[in-house]
Amino acid sequence: MILQALTDYYRTLEEKGEISPPGWKKSDISYAVYISDSGALEQIIPIKVPVRQGKKTVLRPQSIELPVPTDGRTSTAIRPNFLWDKPDYLLGISKGGTERGAECFAGASAHHKAILAGVSSPASSALLSFFQTWKPEKAMEYPALQEYIEDFLKGATLLFRYGGGYVHEDAAVRDAWQRYYSAQESGISSACLVTGKTGSIARIHPKIKGIINGEAMGNTLVGFNSPAVCSYGKEQSYNAPVSQETVFAYTTALNHLLADREHVYQMGDATVVCWARSGGDVYQNIFGAAFFGQGPAYTLTDLQGTLNNLCNGFAVDLDEERLDPNMDFYILGLSPNAARLSVRFFFRNTFGAFLRNAQAHQQRLEIVKPAYDTFDTIPMWKLLYETVNQNSRDKTPAPNMAGEALRAVLTDTRYPATLLNGVALRIRAEHSMTRGRAAILKAYYLKNIHPDVPKEVLTVSLNPDSTNIPYNLGRLFSLLEAVQSAANPGINTTIKDKYFNSASATPAIVFPVLVNLAQKHLKKLDGGLRTHYDKQITTLLSKLGESYPPRMNLPQQGCFQLGYYHQTQSRFEKKEEK
Repeated sequence: MILQALTDYYRTLEEKGEISPPGWKKSDISYAVYISDSGALEQIIPIKVPVRQGKKTVLRPQSIELPVPTDGRTSTAIRPNFLWDKPDYLLGISKGGTERGAECFAGASAHHKAILAGVSSPASSALLSFFQTWKPEKAMEYPALQEYIEDFLKGATLLFRYGGGYVHEDAAVRDAWQRYYSAQESGISSACLVTGKTGSIARIHPKIKGIINGEAMGNTLVGFNSPAVCSYGKEQSYNAPVSQETVFAYTTALNHLLADREHVYQMGDATVVCWARSGGDVYQNIFGAAFFGQGPAYTLTDLQGTLNNLCNGFAVDLDEERLDPNMDFYILGLSPNAARLSVRFFFRNTFGAFLRNAQAHQQRLEIVKPAYDTFDTIPMWKLLYETVNQNSRDKTPAPNMAGEALRAVLTDTRYPATLLNGVALRIRAEHSMTRGRAAILKAYYLKNIHPDVPKEVLTVSLNPDSTNIPYNLGRLFSLLEAVQSAANPGINTTIKDKYFNSASATPAIVFPVLVNLAQKHLKKLDGGLRTHYDKQITTLLSKLGESYPPRMNLPQQGCFQLGYYHQTQSRFEKKEEK
């Protein structure tokens, strides 16, 4: 299903002219090698382009559409690319030494001669003359190379330029490459598992680049490399027969998605990409803003209006593109696993259905926020961040929990217990109730209904009419903390730092002590403020009855924590009004 969706996406982009045709791929190039009619090296010119990186502008290799790189290259195998490569192959300059450089150059020379044999064009003749006359053992002596030797030894990529244009732009050279590429068949023909058509089966699938924390040279999505995973005597990718045409299509489409960093997201250890069957980045922009917290590409008014119309099943015109709520939409999450990729999740639904699920999730999360919080809604990455130790060096949420939480939101199903446990653990460890943690508690119990958590406590802001005892105990604890802070201005440690966990778990033991302590703090306050707090404490105590609960379970502790958060935010709102 994944390969089929990516193959269809490639066909869509190919029809629009937005992706490389078969046999071609965009590669990053740093330098151009200028050659003369006789094949002599004239000069080396950097072709890096300036790119904004934060507040600075840095030079990065230029992305150019070139013949696809050769598969299966290793540190020992000689496998040259056509028309572009590292200095090892094009100039014989290798950090492995002169002998290694000569071997790589000889391999590149034979490769180019085989492809360009019989081709009649000035560019082809000049290139063949270069491979005939260049002396790799004397490469380090050429003055034109001295300035860039250090960069060459680090593996910078080069291509050829001749007569005012690049060699790969020559029509005869391009035709020669296309004939060569089309003739590369594995020799094994079978029905493709993706398209059902009979064709030459790919032995090795190209690597996928751009995975967060993945291999620098890329990771393999489909591959077999040991007898334990092979069957019926079939080796490598013949175990899962996919035609070469389809392999090129799906890998090119996936690499195209990953190269668009504006629409690549990280959820735990997973790299997430999304796309619409019809192509275009407007679908991605809308979904990224609604779910992943992507920077606004549109005004808030336009975004809200678009989301409401799409969720209600109406088509919307935006950026000269018509958004169809019934359009097929895909979300794929991939994680690195040694040299291969693990599929964390893959979702397919209509665009409108995904948006409705995301909107329902945001409505469950809605809760009063502090004045300093600038987020209108809580994006998924920030939500998962609330389950992470804020003092740890690695702030990546648990991979399984991140995937389960994402699945629950996108499919509008019950939230995983691991999400609740992660938040409860952080509250217990840090004694801190943030907006995100309170929102998770509220959303979790709205979706995962529990008899100990009534809806009257799952409100956006403070519910002063609630009679739920754990909720009112949380409110009372917030009031007692406020009294302590008012009686001791500038205090660094409050009752929250010492008693928060025990007060929410065993209130019968803790609250008599805290209420008595509050009476002493009230005596330090002036008459008006003392009366203000005394009335609120008395009102809450009247709702609690004659005794405190001896013990509260995890859901009841969630009510306590929500009560504490609501009361605390209500207290700060009143200060702002004054």
